[in-house]
Amino acid sequence: MSERYDPQAIEARWQQRWLDEGTYQVDNDDPRPPFYVLSMYPYPSGPAHMGHVRNYTMGDLLVRYRTMRGDGVLSPIGFDSFGLPAENAAITTGTHPRINTEANIEALSASLRRIGAVYDWRRVVRSHDPSYMRWTQWIFLKFYEAGLVYRDTAPVNWCPGCQTVLANEQVLGDGTCERSGDLVERHDMEQWFYRITDYAQQLLDDMDTVDWPEKVKVMQRHWIGRSEGTEFGLAVADDDGNARTDVEPLKVFTTRPDTSFGITFAVISPEHPRVDELTTEDRRADVDAFRTSVAGRSEIDRMSTTGPLDKRGVATGGRVVNPFTGRAIPVFLADYVLMTYGTGAIMAVPGQDQRDWDFAKAHGCDIVRTVQPPDDFDGDAYLGDGQAINSGFLDGMAVGEAKAAASDWLEAEGLGVRKVNYRLRDWLLS
Repeated sequence: MSERYDPQAIEARWQQRWLDEGTYQVDNDDPRPPFYVLSMYPYPSGPAHMGHVRNYTMGDLLVRYRTMRGDGVLSPIGFDSFGLPAENAAITTGTHPRINTEANIEALSASLRRIGAVYDWRRVVRSHDPSYMRWTQWIFLKFYEAGLVYRDTAPVNWCPGCQTVLANEQVLGDGTCERSGDLVERHDMEQWFYRITDYAQQLLDDMDTVDWPEKVKVMQRHWIGRSEGTEFGLAVADDDGNARTDVEPLKVFTTRPDTSFGITFAVISPEHPRVDELTTEDRRADVDAFRTSVAGRSEIDRMSTTGPLDKRGVATGGRVVNPFTGRAIPVFLADYVLMTYGTGAIMAVPGQDQRDWDFAKAHGCDIVRTVQPPDDFDGDAYLGDGQAINSGFLDGMAVGEAKAAASDWLEAEGLGVRKVNYRLRDWLLS
């Protein structure tokens, strides 16, 4: 017998033996302690690469370890073959999606076998197979019957050349489609949504019950984004700066109602349904041009902190009334305010928020401090704790006390209500 390790012969022989003996196969009535390992199904949009090797080696190690411990390990393999990557691959190669996808599945299967990954190959899932699609349709209908699926309009990336909706990843940095090169447009279209926001608090509460790394839990909690605050209305102002009672106030949500005496302007999303109503005729051309410039940009890009703020917002000419001071304040559009979070409108307190400070400086808005900074403070917006100042009946209160008092006043006046908001949005299926 040769003392030299010959992987071509040895590995192939053992892999065939495991397959013949069903070493890594498990039946539903297997008497061994059950253990389930599911590695993410690969996209069959191309040949195997080192990312596949890394991912499926880790899952493979767990399967082997638990099998050697005496567990009956269910480890299926499948292919996420019904979606955007497969569609893009078919377009690139000019081949029918089914032909291209099934050829890639065969090649990927051979590669996974070749690296020695152990699966129960009797349990292969292909998401483009009608027998599998039947069950995705079945579970969708169950959600629908339970009232957890609904249709609504939502802004999407639309390519006029391809005549289809694009994922953010398909929109290039210059706002064009990666396929056709056409300028991508933002359209409001009807979409299906899952009501995952109904479970936002349960998702947060149950985070402590899962055995995940703490940094992952922190990311998930931030993604869900629970915020306790107050939602209230800023009355629309007439030409004389008085609050109108014949139209709905502009709703805003804040976690810092104690700073409300310092609201010197309001900012709304370019997609806000009341943009036209709050725009004066002399400002309409600039507002329309700004909305066009924002269309097609991703939310991540819009939420970034880069770029001059005088270019990232535009005055509408409209005004609303700060209920705490009775003053009429200007309304702006800004790219960093999104309709997918909160009310799509924010109250701006430049004395206590740095971005509001920078925006106020760029657009010539007033700045009023509402929290007393330390004597040695020489910065711009003060973000720390302190006593309320320039805040009428709140003056002298600590932040926590002032928050409660401001919220109590809004509720007593019928202007607002305490509320819990979540950053989490319902899941859109395009």
